[in-house]
Amino acid sequence: MEGLNLAPFFAEFKELKGIDRATMMGVLEDVFRTQLTKTYGTADNCDIIINIEKGDLQIWRNRKIVESVEDPMLEISKQELDKIEPDNDYEIGEDYTEEVPLASFGRRAVLNLRQNLSGRIMDIDKANLFNYYKEKIGEIVVGEVYQVWKKEILIMDDAGNELVLPKSEQIPSDFFRKGDSVKAVVLKVEMKNNTPAIILSRTANVFLERLFEQEVPEIFDGLITIKKIARKPGERAKVAVESYDDRIDPVGACVGVKGSRIHGIVRELRNENIDVINWTSNIQLLIQRALSPAKVTSVKIKEEENKAYVTMDSQQVSLAVGKGGNNIYLAQEMVGMEIEIFRDIETNDEEDVLLSSFSDEIDEWIIDAIRKIGYDTAKSVLSIPTEELMDRADLDRETVEDVKRILEAEFEDPMEDNKSNSNN
Repeated sequence: MEGLNLAPFFAEFKELKGIDRATMMGVLEDVFRTQLTKTYGTADNCDIIINIEKGDLQIWRNRKIVESVEDPMLEISKQELDKIEPDNDYEIGEDYTEEVPLASFGRRAVLNLRQNLSGRIMDIDKANLFNYYKEKIGEIVVGEVYQVWKKEILIMDDAGNELVLPKSEQIPSDFFRKGDSVKAVVLKVEMKNNTPAIILSRTANVFLERLFEQEVPEIFDGLITIKKIARKPGERAKVAVESYDDRIDPVGACVGVKGSRIHGIVRELRNENIDVINWTSNIQLLIQRALSPAKVTSVKIKEEENKAYVTMDSQQVSLAVGKGGNNIYLAQEMVGMEIEIFRDIETNDEEDVLLSSFSDEIDEWIIDAIRKIGYDTAKSVLSIPTEELMDRADLDRETVEDVKRILEAEFEDPMEDNKSNSNN
């Protein structure tokens, strides 16, 4: 059709593999029928013929031949037809078909047609992109960094689609430059201002799970199942696994010979320490495994409080708590309950005193804050530098110094005080 170059739209259709032939033809027909209705009042008596391969489109308008016209949209008089085709052999009552020239729409209508076609194709492309990534939620994608901003990174996939990796979904030690390859999991897909927003994540637990599936064939095949993941991105993670085949050691299979399988995951996660443990429905045994590498002496569960009281050798407490409290935090996430650690003072230091014994001098909330980071006896608290206790228990300096003063008084030798007084 003259005046409207359809070639670009057909070429664009061929590039958009997500748009099927029937959908594209339906869009074209719908756009032209809308314009025909605006121009002639109806499009019911029009035939639209589309040839996508040739980039061609024709519109034919059917009107009944009558003696006297009542509805010019649907009828044409024999007298008018004779002027159009002088030597025609049509008779009254027959249908007359004529091609509708694009020029009859007017220049403004042609421009509207072009804009509507572009808009509809773009909308279909956006919808297809949205649906494509909606089905990929929870799956790993690989893209190239296109732009780095303060709060997020723009990533392009192989098809040139824009993906976003927010700062909050990056591992703290992540550092990317333009052109770097990035592996992440599709976290969610949203429509913002009628445009799909594909959000990626490297901190989600499902990202670690998918990495295990890639590195461990037994997990991919379903012979080993990941039961639960507790993770502090970039620092430490605990993964509980279970095997449905007694001949397979789930932990050994995940770690690999000399750590061959897990090393790739650790590198991808910026040297995040990963503990793989055997899953069990026995909650006491699960707590012991979750607190590894620390060795537990005993575990008591109080279901009504959703708490576990764990006793261990004083030398094991620092292992159980971990750097920055990470180990006990992840253990609590793994078992789904609060864990309180107590030193076995009967076998370690008979002169030590439980922190709870000072409840008449130290507020209960302060005692709880200190116990939650794994220090439940007077001597264990006194062994911690003041700055470290302030940071880990989230207490101010004055409070920590008061606590230490009270605890130090417990171990002062009254005989030494008397000697000092007598000398004076």
